[in-house]
Amino acid sequence: MGRYGLIVITLLAGLVMTACQRTGTTAWQGYVEGEFVAIASPQSGQLDALLVQKGQRVTASQPLFVLNAVRERSQLEQAQQQWLAARAQLADLEQGKRAPEVAEVEARLAQALADAERAKQVLKRNEALYREGGVSGQQLDDARNLAAVSDGQVKQQQSALQVARLAARTDQIRAQSALVAAASAAATQATWQLEQTAQRAPQDALVSDTLYRAGDWVAAGQPVLRLLPPRNVKLRFFIGAEALARLPVGASVGARCDGCQPFAAQVSWVAPGPEFTPPVIYSNEQRHKLVWLVEAQPASGIAMALHPGQPVTVHLP
Repeated sequence: MGRYGLIVITLLAGLVMTACQRTGTTAWQGYVEGEFVAIASPQSGQLDALLVQKGQRVTASQPLFVLNAVRERSQLEQAQQQWLAARAQLADLEQGKRAPEVAEVEARLAQALADAERAKQVLKRNEALYREGGVSGQQLDDARNLAAVSDGQVKQQQSALQVARLAARTDQIRAQSALVAAASAAATQATWQLEQTAQRAPQDALVSDTLYRAGDWVAAGQPVLRLLPPRNVKLRFFIGAEALARLPVGASVGARCDGCQPFAAQVSWVAPGPEFTPPVIYSNEQRHKLVWLVEAQPASGIAMALHPGQPVTVHLP
């Protein structure tokens, strides 16, 4: 065997050893990734108070910042007053006329009844006098007409009293009820808008950054600060095809980093497709250069001690 034969054998042995090492890989280099939550208000306004600072840990529902709410408070007051006015008008329509107005109609009815009673007495007396020749036929007819008119006025006032005691027409009440509902919805919206001027932490998190200071003007929807919840901290690393079967979603892995104790994590996602490490020709000989991105979720207590961008080494337990 010549010199070149020994070189070929040596290269082949190196390739075999590399393949064996590649196939048996149980540790992968990765880094910590953080998915930040931007906290903003749908309302615009001057930042009255920033209640937290960078690096502070906050708990769920803890106040974060407050915008000036003079405008929102006045809008709420206006909406509430309009709702009260609409309700009062609806109640007025449902109960009919006011008591003094009903009393006035009752008084007119009492007067009409008295006039009708007098007309009846006059008619009765004239009928007796007519039989005795004391009044003419014209006077008797006048008395009869007066009695008829008086009876008509009584019926008219009785109908007026009945109407005064009734509520408004159904269509009017329905229309006013719709106005009450609209005013109530406007008051609810104004209440929500006022509440949005003060934002709270949606969950336990680390204040990663603050973007405004007290006194700054904040546009609607513009983030005032960013939070990093523990469940949004994950490990990202790449594995070869030979490790796919060993690291399904839900699998446990170990991890370590500089300056921290070894800890455990759980695989939460495996990329559905591969990536190439450097640009290579896709062939059976080069398939070992295909890698899959994997994400693993550490426990909340560990996640709060990690920093996005921090290098980690992930390994099988």
